[in-house]
Amino acid sequence: MIDNLNIWYAVHTRPRWEKKVVELLDERGYVYYCPLNKVMRQWSDRKKVVFEPLFKGYVFVQVAENKKWELLQVNGIVNFVYWLGKPAKIRENEIETIRKFLNEFSEVEVTNSSLPVSSTVRIKQGVMMNYQGILLEVQGNRAKVRIESMGLQMSAVFDKRNIELV
Repeated sequence: MIDNLNIWYAVHTRPRWEKKVVELLDERGYVYYCPLNKVMRQWSDRKKVVFEPLFKGYVFVQVAENKKWELLQVNGIVNFVYWLGKPAKIRENEIETIRKFLNEFSEVEVTNSSLPVSSTVRIKQGVMMNYQGILLEVQGNRAKVRIESMGLQMSAVFDKRNIELV
């Protein structure tokens, strides 16, 4: 009887296929959740509000455990997200937390918080754009980076979203 309980799973989609996968899941009658983020986009001639997937490349699907493998037959679904060698099960309260958060806030950004200290990073924008340095520490949304140039060491604090691993 436990096999028939509906469980949330995260599935990995083809790049930029989240909305297409949702349409295909809807046609087949699956319960799904693809959190969308309302974002203002600037083009050269206009600004427009668009809805983008919050988790790029992922969709949540609720399905009975004994039917989960049928999801891989849906065009655009690459595989499950795995945790400890098994398809990751997502708790209902985690899905609800994401829903509540998106109802409360707009222009939400998901970032990978696992920037390891002492790793080489590159500055993505601003005056120091394309400079590389060593990540010294991360506090909240700020990262301290050591940049070596001309035999001198400079240490600067950057917005964590403005750096990427090299």
